[in-house]
Amino acid sequence: MEARWQQASSSLLAWYRRCGRALPWRTSPDPYAVLVSEFMLQQTRVDTVIPYFHRFLQRFPTLESLAAAPLEDVLAAWEGLGYYRRARHLHAAARAIVDRHGGRVPADPAELRRLPGVGPYTAAALASIIHGRPVPALDGNVIRVMARVLAEPGDVTRAPVRQALARAVEALQAHNHPGDVNQALMELGAVICRPRAPECGSCPLQAACEGWRRGDPERYPSRGARAAAPVEERAAALLVVPGAGVVLRRRPERGLLAGLWELPSVEGRGPGAAERLAALLARAGFGAVPGRVLERRRWVFSHLAWDVELWRFEPAGAGGNAGPAAALAAEGPDAGPPGAAAPHPAPAGQELECVPLDELARRPMPALMRRWLESFASSSINPPDL
Repeated sequence: MEARWQQASSSLLAWYRRCGRALPWRTSPDPYAVLVSEFMLQQTRVDTVIPYFHRFLQRFPTLESLAAAPLEDVLAAWEGLGYYRRARHLHAAARAIVDRHGGRVPADPAELRRLPGVGPYTAAALASIIHGRPVPALDGNVIRVMARVLAEPGDVTRAPVRQALARAVEALQAHNHPGDVNQALMELGAVICRPRAPECGSCPLQAACEGWRRGDPERYPSRGARAAAPVEERAAALLVVPGAGVVLRRRPERGLLAGLWELPSVEGRGPGAAERLAALLARAGFGAVPGRVLERRRWVFSHLAWDVELWRFEPAGAGGNAGPAAALAAEGPDAGPPGAAAPHPAPAGQELECVPLDELARRPMPALMRRWLESFASSSINPPDL
């Protein structure tokens, strides 16, 4: 058994050094580059990450520059990559490394786990790649490769099965460069041992692979049934205030899309949701009436999906301007005298603001909202009016 793993490790690393992709974080000796890449690669494909990685490091070239930056600048640099909690965690982790570790990424996996956003996989990847620690990093690709090598019949979401896979990776790491072994297994799962139609004839682990020997590698890995993600209906408002800008709302600092700017939105769809949007705008001092639905789009997150319809709103009031008086009129006879403060302000952290067009690029926002603003810039938003 020992000879089997030693030969497999040598074959794997020889293949990796000959065929592995020259990814920017692999060619850089900078631990900071590895740290950024590991956060970006969580739940995101390599090809998607590469351009964001380059732009991010141009904006924040060192760990210290990232730690010193305002969070809003970090979110803006991350925009479009999704899963924005990763950006918040990376920013917080950079600050913790500077404050608690003198700017040096820790080597101890247990110490790494104490950093914001660092779980078992990320801690193992950082410890092995940066510091050469023999720690197995089990991402989806590695789990698939090792489940096939072992012909593991058990559910890979269960802890005992994960431990068996980890022991097999440790056996590979015992003979050669642990960080390279982890990266080689990730690479193998990405380009050879794919979920469907694996290229077993090109695989450096073929001789050690029990799944290939049994003639059905795609049978592995086995997973428990996954529940379908719930779908939530939402409506969003596009309101342009002539001479001023576009009305946006900053989301709360906790939860989904935390701290990002969005087109104001509410749960539901149809005329009822449009009425709730009008009330939301009115409470913030923007009197407006719903017009038509511009677009409907499904927006898929990791754990749920939104079916969003975008409503075009028109300013209400004299001269087409939206303001506090028009907003109060929209609230009805109990809203108070003209010019009075809105009786129901938006919750803290969810205030609405009219943002000029030339400031939109500096406000971090979800990619769907950004695309909508860019898509309708010529037809629904008339720049000369702003």
